[in-house]
Amino acid sequence: MHAARYDMIRAELEARITSGEWPPGTRVPTEAELARTHGVSRVTVQRAVQELVRRGLVVRYRRRGTFVARSEPERDLLRLVNPHGAGPDIEGRHLVTEARVVAAADAGASAGPAGAGPAAGFAPDTPVVLLRRVKLDAAENPIATERAVIPFALVPRLLEEPLEDLTTVAYFRATGVPIHRSRLYVEPVALPESEAEPLRTAAGRPVFRLRRNIWLADGGLAEVFQSHLLPDQSPFYIEQSLAPVPSPAEESP
Repeated sequence: MHAARYDMIRAELEARITSGEWPPGTRVPTEAELARTHGVSRVTVQRAVQELVRRGLVVRYRRRGTFVARSEPERDLLRLVNPHGAGPDIEGRHLVTEARVVAAADAGASAGPAGAGPAAGFAPDTPVVLLRRVKLDAAENPIATERAVIPFALVPRLLEEPLEDLTTVAYFRATGVPIHRSRLYVEPVALPESEAEPLRTAAGRPVFRLRRNIWLADGGLAEVFQSHLLPDQSPFYIEQSLAPVPSPAEESP
């Protein structure tokens, strides 16, 4: 009976959301209000609401309440791959899971196929900063894992920075690291087992792997970055102008 009541409440709330009766941004009744309305305990209501949170239909804010989630935004793929961005490419915060100085050989070089590991390109004994984070969306659901490997000599004070939303390119520029160029690979791969738990999903499911190298002006590596991105969080798009490009004669006064 307890399970049936939980399912009934969840289904009723979900129907109000999916039908449009409760549009995005609507405040959902409190757990106490729902418990009184349905004549059940708050534990039963909590289970129903938590299932809606898990499905991304509602978002809970501490001391503010529970609200119907906004529709998943479309995201500009060019912004995602643009190294000049100074802010987060996808809305939401980062959860730092590891930040320390290790030898490059211990920085997870075994992740991914041979030659594609996040420390590939560094001598095994090179001291590097290893920064691992989980990207969360606005509803606090994990959507990507990130692993950055940077020579310690370039960023000796990096670990003193707030790392939750740090953008390495912006940090390089702010500290005078002479970065010169980058290359990004986007590859469909099966999710490695090591990345499955942080993403709360099963190993082997199809994901996008992003691999980026940043080089210094002298040709040395400044960063090796790798991310596994769940492909079903929101659609990505590329928008380009199709207007005719004026000829030099047309541009002349």
